[in-house]
Amino acid sequence: MLLDTLFTNGQIHTGVAGAAVASRLGVIGGRIVGLDDDLDGVSARNTVDLDGQTIVPGFNDAHRHLVFHGFRLMQLNLRPERVSTLADFLEAVRLHAATLAPDAWIIGGGYDQNIIGRHPTAEELDAVSGGRPAWLSHVSEHMGVGNSKAFALAGWSDRLNVPEIEGGFVERDSTGRAVGLLQEKAQAIIVKALPSRTTADVLDAIATGGADALSNGITSFTDPGLFSVLAETNEFGDVAVYQDALELGILPLRANLMPYITSLHSLPFSSQGGPGFGLDHGMRTGLGNEWLRIGGTKVLSDGSLIGRSAFMCCDYHGEPGNRGLLQFAEGDLNDWLRAAHRSGWQIAAHAIGDGAINTILDILEQANAEHPRANARHRIEHFGVSSPEQVARAAALGIVPVPQPHFVSEFGDGMIAALGQERADWAYRGQSLLDAGIVVPGSSDAPVANGSALFGIHDAVNRRTASGAYVGRTEAVSVEDAVRSFTYGSAFASHEERIKGTLRRGMLADFVALSQDIFTVEHDAIREVAVTKTIIGGEVAYAS
Repeated sequence: MLLDTLFTNGQIHTGVAGAAVASRLGVIGGRIVGLDDDLDGVSARNTVDLDGQTIVPGFNDAHRHLVFHGFRLMQLNLRPERVSTLADFLEAVRLHAATLAPDAWIIGGGYDQNIIGRHPTAEELDAVSGGRPAWLSHVSEHMGVGNSKAFALAGWSDRLNVPEIEGGFVERDSTGRAVGLLQEKAQAIIVKALPSRTTADVLDAIATGGADALSNGITSFTDPGLFSVLAETNEFGDVAVYQDALELGILPLRANLMPYITSLHSLPFSSQGGPGFGLDHGMRTGLGNEWLRIGGTKVLSDGSLIGRSAFMCCDYHGEPGNRGLLQFAEGDLNDWLRAAHRSGWQIAAHAIGDGAINTILDILEQANAEHPRANARHRIEHFGVSSPEQVARAAALGIVPVPQPHFVSEFGDGMIAALGQERADWAYRGQSLLDAGIVVPGSSDAPVANGSALFGIHDAVNRRTASGAYVGRTEAVSVEDAVRSFTYGSAFASHEERIKGTLRRGMLADFVALSQDIFTVEHDAIREVAVTKTIIGGEVAYAS
């Protein structure tokens, strides 16, 4: 047997329960053909020395907006590590504006009102934008602020009579004038006026986002939301651009693509019999190959936790009467999800608040009672604030929660402020999900949070906020379980555990080399571990 590549001298953690740590791994045609003794006596065209480093299966980000993240990396960065006060925010906008043409849009994002003190106003943006239109997104991406020029280009020159949008919120002053902040679906008021993106723009974003993912050891990801929910029509063919990127060698890692449920439509047929619901020609979850495939269909049911628009069962802490809101009428959610389930789709429902989680659980339970489907693995993206009863119910229904552990350090202090400590301890659970028998995936929600899987693993184990407070201390998981979530767990969430998530014969040769042994390093130093190599299909795709 002649191997394409033999990897030697590694501490290879296969992710297979009970398996010994291996030192050699052989690859033919992008797949693993053996480890250690399997490789005695074989030769290889290429040999790669792993320098004794710790090897784990490739990280799989189950919820990563790759295109969106790519654009954010190319735009004005207002994340908390860059901007910690309102004065810093406004100065960053002023400096960025000075680099742009007089009529160019100022576009950026990542600010957190919990960090800078409050949302900026249109007038404050006017003072630093040099007459340019500005649209700056909140770190959650569920809201943003525009200046007067942006509102004017959208058709509201005096910011009066800006319409209310169902599923959204326009903040107003005492005269009814919009002050700048647009939440949820109301963002479309300005978003629809932004310059159109070209195919070349999106390819650049894929290349930028892909390079960042590789540097973080990401070998697979799920893009949870093609075809913008804020736009009435598509500006470009999202799937087609991803396909172009793959063919051009611009997309360097494996992708699952989730179309928004609002892009699905009625069909005269389905594989289940009777009328269907999906994309043209009945395309649905699972179409594609090991590099590019259609995943579940995404639906937004509610908003943001730290933005206090997620739909809760009771009021936000210190805000009587505010329980957030559903993005769509419950009747619409019910019709869409039942039709998608009946037509064979995997459903991925964004639900952060416990009120939204109840809504989605009720609909999915009814859908499966009407049309039983074994192993559908419907997902609840975020599963942000969940009661013990909701955890048990999700497990009983075979639903896969998709939490983001790194939210704990980035946004945990905001969670405590929004919920109070007792309810915050129910946020973005870990161990409770495992105890219920759920296979838990790992994800970042980049660009909402930092896209490092190692940061996510760190927070899953430590559960500490930026200020050092705990959020759900008893939800901390072991290092082994945290690594498993970002490898096998995410593969399971996309029905791909037969080819991804562990390192054994027949699996894709996707793995990561680390600078330190993540399984023995001090828990509070996990985030200091670095990715030194990212290998996809047996090829070194990234090396530090």
